[in-house]
Amino acid sequence: MIKHFISLEWKSFFRSATLGKSIAIKILMGFFVLYFTAIFAIVGFAMTKILGKTYPDVDPLVAFNGFIFFWVIGDLLFRFFFQKLPVMTVKPLLTLPVKRNRIVNYVLGKSAFSFVNFLPLFTIIPFAVNLIMNGQSTSSVLVWVFVMVLIILINNFLNFIIESLSAETELSFLPILVFTGILFGLNHFGIIDIADALSKGVLAISESPVFLIVPLTILAILYFYNFKILRKKLFLDSGLKEKVKEVNASDLEWTKNFGDIAPFMQLDLKLIWRNKRTKSSVWMIAIGLLYGLFFYPNPQFQDTVPMFMFVGIFSTGIFLINFGQFIPAWDSGYYKLLMSQNIKYEQYLKSKFTLMALSVVILFVLGIPYVYFGWKILLAHFVAAIYNVGVNTHVIMWGGSYNRKKINLDQKAAFNYQGTGAVQWLIGIPLLLLPMGLFALLYYIINFEIACAVIGVFGVIGIVFHPKLMKLITLKYSESKYKMIDAFNQEN
Repeated sequence: MIKHFISLEWKSFFRSATLGKSIAIKILMGFFVLYFTAIFAIVGFAMTKILGKTYPDVDPLVAFNGFIFFWVIGDLLFRFFFQKLPVMTVKPLLTLPVKRNRIVNYVLGKSAFSFVNFLPLFTIIPFAVNLIMNGQSTSSVLVWVFVMVLIILINNFLNFIIESLSAETELSFLPILVFTGILFGLNHFGIIDIADALSKGVLAISESPVFLIVPLTILAILYFYNFKILRKKLFLDSGLKEKVKEVNASDLEWTKNFGDIAPFMQLDLKLIWRNKRTKSSVWMIAIGLLYGLFFYPNPQFQDTVPMFMFVGIFSTGIFLINFGQFIPAWDSGYYKLLMSQNIKYEQYLKSKFTLMALSVVILFVLGIPYVYFGWKILLAHFVAAIYNVGVNTHVIMWGGSYNRKKINLDQKAAFNYQGTGAVQWLIGIPLLLLPMGLFALLYYIINFEIACAVIGVFGVIGIVFHPKLMKLITLKYSESKYKMIDAFNQEN
């Protein structure tokens, strides 16, 4: 049965409408995999020397065990934000004589082979080899390696439990931050010396393998708890029952001032406010608006003028970037219905542009108090806002014509990468790196004022040629219309 599951996923990958982009992403990710593998391996081979210099009077294995607690905390945080449970399209299988237990076991088993689980081994195994070569007991070191593998798997399944329990909350990342924060606080303030207890526990298991029953039992409990959670959700009608909530609707009368695009703006605003995934765009506005406070109060960045442009682009364009990069995937659930209506494509796209341009203007106005840190910062933000309206809005809408991945609006928003493809990675170059690089070049060659003027001119040119640019963008969307409809009908 596992062979059939692998075969189905293989066919799903190569028959997907996003095949080309998926292969490109996997090639890119392959380079990252090789890079991090090399880094971890180098650290593993050098670990004995590093610990020997840092703790000359302590056994390297004992010294390493002292950091296991902090590694577990960091690993949990990393997994929560970046590792998702590997899934397969199971609904078609539920109508067939396939046991649900087999499906759940396959999904959980597949999670154990995640690269996140293998990456620490590139440090652990070289370190273990060095320990054996330096005279450590081979059997004790091998048991220690096995314990580390068990800890990795425990973190793997514990992460999925935390995710499932926090998925329903609005700020779903708070439980993991509170959980890890409490553990770190208890250890840091000496209330419970968790790091020392864990270090001694791992060392005791290495010396007496009979105690392996403890991590094995913990792993088994976590596995079966995950099994229970997933099996409960494995029904055709799961997710059909929704919570009944009172809807506080706004008439959004002010949008009627925008003429024929008002209905589309109303739809977008309601979509943003009523769905978990899109609400992140609203919360990100606050983060973007306060982003400058991480840099400007620091005297170190007062002399790094090119950073003014980066912060300006990011601060005034946070909504543009966060919302715009998934146009039209936000509407993927009903895109086919929308395209079957007697509406003008240009109006649909114009409403998106207007919403993003308005957000840039509002965020710039709200960011005017940054003038407290100097007039150059305010000027850089003003120029960045013009560039965002004139250039970045058009760039991000053009990139949207290549979106081919469906988005589930009901899923949690925090660090959800559904719908993310090659477009979202590549679009950052013209959005952030290009204006910042051009600004820095002109600033160091000429001066600050000329750098601002050139960036501003690019923005003004984009605003002047907006009607022609929108016609080209509309034509591009029209050409991709049926490809997007076909792609949005597929499950990612």
